[in-house]
Amino acid sequence: MSDLGTPLTRILPKPVANELAKSRDLQTIGDLLWFLPRRHLDAHTEVETLLEGDYLVVLGTVERAATRPMRRRHGQMLMATISTGTHELNLTFFSVHGHVSKLTPGTRALFAGTVKRFNGQWQLDHPVYEVIESSDGPQGEPAWPLVPVYLQVPRVPSWKIARCIESALAALEDLPDPLPAELRTRNSLPGFVESMRMMHLPATFAEREQGRKRLAYDEALTIQLVLAQRRREQQNAPAVPRHPTPGGLLETFDSRLPFTLTKGQQRVGSEIAADLARSHPMNRLLQGEVGSGKTLVALRAMLGVVDAGGQAALLAPTEVLAVQHHRSITQALGDLAEGGLLGGATGGTRVALLTGSASTARRREALLQAASGQAGIVIGTHALLEDRVQFADLGLVVVDEQHRFGVEQRDALRSKAHGSPHVLVMTATPIPRTVAMTVFGDMETSTLDELPAGRSPIATHVVDNPLWYERAWGRVAEEVAAGHQAFVVCPRIGLDGASAETPGNEPVEGELSFESEEETQRPVVGVVDMLTELRERPDLAGLRIEMLHGRMEADDKDTVMTAFAAGQIDVLVATTVIEVGVDVPNATVMVVMDADRFGVSQLHQLRGRIGRGQAPGLCLLVAHNPGAAAAERLAAVAGTTDGFELSQVDLATRREGDILGARQSGGRSQLRVLTLRRDEKVIGAAREDAARIIEADPTLATYPGLRAAVEDRIDAEQAAFLERG
Repeated sequence: MSDLGTPLTRILPKPVANELAKSRDLQTIGDLLWFLPRRHLDAHTEVETLLEGDYLVVLGTVERAATRPMRRRHGQMLMATISTGTHELNLTFFSVHGHVSKLTPGTRALFAGTVKRFNGQWQLDHPVYEVIESSDGPQGEPAWPLVPVYLQVPRVPSWKIARCIESALAALEDLPDPLPAELRTRNSLPGFVESMRMMHLPATFAEREQGRKRLAYDEALTIQLVLAQRRREQQNAPAVPRHPTPGGLLETFDSRLPFTLTKGQQRVGSEIAADLARSHPMNRLLQGEVGSGKTLVALRAMLGVVDAGGQAALLAPTEVLAVQHHRSITQALGDLAEGGLLGGATGGTRVALLTGSASTARRREALLQAASGQAGIVIGTHALLEDRVQFADLGLVVVDEQHRFGVEQRDALRSKAHGSPHVLVMTATPIPRTVAMTVFGDMETSTLDELPAGRSPIATHVVDNPLWYERAWGRVAEEVAAGHQAFVVCPRIGLDGASAETPGNEPVEGELSFESEEETQRPVVGVVDMLTELRERPDLAGLRIEMLHGRMEADDKDTVMTAFAAGQIDVLVATTVIEVGVDVPNATVMVVMDADRFGVSQLHQLRGRIGRGQAPGLCLLVAHNPGAAAAERLAAVAGTTDGFELSQVDLATRREGDILGARQSGGRSQLRVLTLRRDEKVIGAAREDAARIIEADPTLATYPGLRAAVEDRIDAEQAAFLERG
């Protein structure tokens, strides 16, 4: 009996099996079945669109055919024209052998090849074809009502691949189904072999969707089983409960707040406090709009842990943000951040800052405060992950803008705790992988959906022509004249004369998106060049314009940010180092250069730096000839300021990413069928089923098929990834 691991050479002709292996690395029956068709062609409907350069599978009728001598070499060539119903395509065969008798007017056939334009007409050069009906009578209807269209395999057209699929399915007739009958019945799902038939050779589009749903459920269940096992292990992992001391640091801080917490902040604070009080580690995602008060919620959680005798570490993605956090937190705490110092509050603590560019003396002091426990809160960048950094009792890890860190980095900080620390990750706009992990239930989720009172509206416009570009700088000048300040964001630095035309040779900051190879080669603006241009513009004459980027010395960056916050700089030209955490209420306008190179989430994050005061904000997204996908992204950002709505747009454009690995974007997602936008109900059902199964049988001992599916899908690296979180 054959199974999914059976070599294709055992069921297919050797030349065909060899070509499938060579071209698409299809070695086994399982490989072939998972070589899913890109689409299906209804043999009884018309072709709607043609795209030059695409591999085309089309049903057509020969309208006319004729031979003529070739001009530059001996022999005859065949020229034929077929009609698809909506288009005519010319066929060219540079050898007439075997074709003249088959391709006569009235012949109906399936044709496959790369379509191109020649002399203003569509053309296929030497396509492969299969006759369905000739002028002599029917040769047989299309083998399937819906003809599958696969990625191109040389010398093996789509219909031949479909026949290979038929052979593979026939060889698997007695294959045991890995999904228990009870789950198939509960969710109205077909068997595995039948679902593969439905995916490849469906009778109707509805039947194809039924097969797709089964395969999507399989993928969702596999992931949910692993996550359910992980959640169960977390429930059993020991963690030190952290109960704030009555009348301690947290209560004192709350009593000094000059405002009332929003209802959302109170609710989320209670959820986190309940988690921290448990004897197993918290693993919670805190998501909220830009400016919704996530940092305050995190600070209160950190103070609660310090009250309980532990320490908290706050990991920030950039030095600018780490310094900003340190400054704002020490200012908010006042004498509560001067524990042990003259004038410090009784029961106070210390707040240490550790960054890569800190002086030796400052680093030594911060390391000592962390290791001794003198600093209850330690804030830092990647420098926190170094081996020399030790904590007396690390009880809480807070990761700000968690999508900027790899899982290995978060794991390195977790490992500095003596046991299992509580973990809180924060994000303003979930990137696709975060959305995916949230929907899959990997983390408990808290959401802040209220904005603090007083936040001003932000108008966003796309600037995509020269006239609007000139007007953009006039608007900047007007805002500065009104007493406000401006950000100008560039995707690159452009140091040492590096040209934006050679992007591989110059520093890049941020998370650049991509369209096509041609677009990625288009010159992009660097901070250094932009600074020069703005200083030379007559309409900005007299303005104080400075720059900020990640390659500057730490003291220089701090000086620039301090001056900008103090209103001593009118226009700050920067990279995405200002993306998160920078709070300058007087900044009302932002110009994002080459905005089409950024993702939706990052544009939303950048926009969140303005409109933080009483005056309305203006965000101008500059894009020169953006591609269709980029234009769609920019329109979405301009159309709404709802970060959660934009996260769904981001998910649609970048997909889920690698759910079971460290990759953040979706170009190489390991999911073959499952999609979040379409399959949330499937995921929900799979999660409920997985929870019941793992509760009754944590090791899947009574479910050998499911256990094998999990082991087959989750390799050692992915399992370790999930275990670390």
